[in-house]
Amino acid sequence: MHFAHLDYGPNQNRDGGSQDDDRFVFDQTRFVLELEGFMLQEQILFEAEIEFEHGGTGSAMELEYEEFGEYEQEVEKGGEVVLEELYVQKGFLDYFSIRAGRFYVAFGQLNDYHLPTHYLATRRAESESTITPATWDEMGFEIASKYLHWMQVRAQVVNGLDSTGFSSQRWIASGHQTRFEEIRATDLAYVGRVDFKPIQGVNFGGSVYHGETAKNRPKPDLINDCDDDNPDKVAACGYISAPLTMVDGHLMFDVFNVRGQGTVIWGRLHNADLISERNARLSNNLNVLRSPVAEEALAYWWELGVDVAPYIGLDERHELEPFFRYDYYDTMYKTRGSLFDNPRFERTVLTGGLSYTYRDALVTKLDYAHRTLGDSEFNEENTATLAVGFVY
Repeated sequence: MHFAHLDYGPNQNRDGGSQDDDRFVFDQTRFVLELEGFMLQEQILFEAEIEFEHGGTGSAMELEYEEFGEYEQEVEKGGEVVLEELYVQKGFLDYFSIRAGRFYVAFGQLNDYHLPTHYLATRRAESESTITPATWDEMGFEIASKYLHWMQVRAQVVNGLDSTGFSSQRWIASGHQTRFEEIRATDLAYVGRVDFKPIQGVNFGGSVYHGETAKNRPKPDLINDCDDDNPDKVAACGYISAPLTMVDGHLMFDVFNVRGQGTVIWGRLHNADLISERNARLSNNLNVLRSPVAEEALAYWWELGVDVAPYIGLDERHELEPFFRYDYYDTMYKTRGSLFDNPRFERTVLTGGLSYTYRDALVTKLDYAHRTLGDSEFNEENTATLAVGFVY
């Protein structure tokens, strides 16, 4: 749950940036229920995870400033109810497992460490959660293997993204398929990840994501033009190639009362200019931003905190951590052709605060975030937030 004060207005896309303001926002960000079932002798695991975001579902209006201030109707009450995980997993000899269903994509830091006890600030890292879906779940298959408890390798084949959702503001994040009942998987994505745990409390590694994005659009509209077009065949001249490749490096440690983590993500979208041209002609009814998408995006963040509880007489049930976080992300890091590299989408966020954790389950956090954009003509934005959460 978040209780925040913001000194800037809601329209961050106006000329000169957001207006000065003085407003408060309260939000019950998410509530997650997790169900697990085991067949211990057969090493079979069933898991389902349901997330209630921003108070559940209903009908709500949204004012979308990137769409010229249009009001849009959404079937949600500020949020949604999402089945984030639903899979069956089979293990073999404690070193190898396979699973099928809906699960988290093995890319980046937040998909593995997204609980409120996993990060120090009141919110998940803004940089990573803006340019990639957060948290990111897809349907498919996974093979995982552990070696001597210090190395883990995962390989996944999952449904790809829908490029109609790509935008200037969030790059490929809104390509996560949530608008239709069925998930289109004509274009698949392939994910590889390796993590190392050389000593207790230290974890580092990297991951790669690669997949086409043209064939998962609601209509076959990102296609090649040719003279021999066959009206009886969908995309008779073939689809435009629009592969997405992303790589990440990540680190997490918790040793000697010092806790920290960090992630670097770079991505490239081939033929982003052609996607931008086609997205600009999409129907308003699709409820996507329709803004240009860049060829490359970059994000990195790190946070560091020190547990001072032992030094002020608190026992091991308590953790009291002053911390600092640095976020940088540019969703239009590199553009192609005549596409304008808009500096408003280059963002830096400095966050400092205090995190208190009781029995590694109940958290209370207070922080202050200062956001600047890629040009001094834009207004700076400040947010003070109190957060309360729990893990059960």
